[in-house]
Amino acid sequence: MGKLFNQLKQDILYQHGMNACLNCGVCTAVCPAAEFNDYSPREVMNIVQSEDDELIEELLKSDKIWYCGQCFSCKTRCPRGNSVASVILALRRLAIRYGYFAESEKGRQQLIAKRVFGENMLKRGYTLLAQNISPSHFPELGENWEYYYDHMQEMREWWGVPMDLENSPGSHRMIPEQDMEEVRTIYQKTGAVSLMDAVEKGMEKKLGSKAEVEKYWQTWLETGDSRNYEIK
Repeated sequence: MGKLFNQLKQDILYQHGMNACLNCGVCTAVCPAAEFNDYSPREVMNIVQSEDDELIEELLKSDKIWYCGQCFSCKTRCPRGNSVASVILALRRLAIRYGYFAESEKGRQQLIAKRVFGENMLKRGYTLLAQNISPSHFPELGENWEYYYDHMQEMREWWGVPMDLENSPGSHRMIPEQDMEEVRTIYQKTGAVSLMDAVEKGMEKKLGSKAEVEKYWQTWLETGDSRNYEIK
């Protein structure tokens, strides 16, 4: 039993998700992510149960813990009541704290999640805003979305749900600042802000400088695919 496993078992999500796996493989059989990616919930549970820090570190540095879509199908079917999805969340937090997330392509995408979803929550109280869904990133949404994106403000005025108005209907309303302060306090007290800061620091350490982190970010903004950034 090593340092990483000791930290992992202290996480409440790990405690809720691991009730002694009997290695039946039902979790992998029902997992949608396992069907399309190099990912096996059963393998994750086996590695964690080994209590081997070297294996756990290798897992934390891999893409595997980022493939889980958090559907919790594993939880509903496991004969022992395990939740691989919960264990995955604990592993992700550990990967971010130690900076291991930045060693994998999927892990590095946490910078995008932090700067879009995380910062939206702290600024507006929503994870995703319509302005984030640019047609260049999501061409599959078609010409109707492209028109809406380009005429968003006037269309919402026409619908009677104006943008950036306090307590107006819809996801573009401005949440009162007093309520937003409560949201920020929750994020601070629960450690979410610390994890968000750790994402920035981990990326800076991996890429070598803040300038390179910004280059990675700009690559995603311009192309919609972070894989277009070349790791030096």
